[in-house]
Amino acid sequence: MPPVNELPDLVGEFIDMSRQYLREQTVEPARRLGRLAGFSAIASFLFVLAAGFLGVAGTRWLLRVMPDGNIWSGLGYLLGSIGLLAVTGLVMWRATR
Repeated sequence: MPPVNELPDLVGEFIDMSRQYLREQTVEPARRLGRLAGFSAIASFLFVLAAGFLGVAGTRWLLRVMPDGNIWSGLGYLLGSIGLLAVTGLVMWRATR
């Protein structure tokens, strides 16, 4: 057992080592995990944005190749919506499989 006059130094060393351990084993990994979660959130937002733009572009292309007229335009929007719902359903089905 150490002498009594060394106990304050040992307690201070224990506290410093505990802080260092907590920082290395909990705070730093949590910080890296938060950074990864941030990048993942940004990537998912960009994928949603790209999917939306591709959906609008596909619908505009479909309207362009169809004949002129209000009925054909409505049918183009309907087919575009059904196509987007089908692609969304396919992605959800593959994600849960």
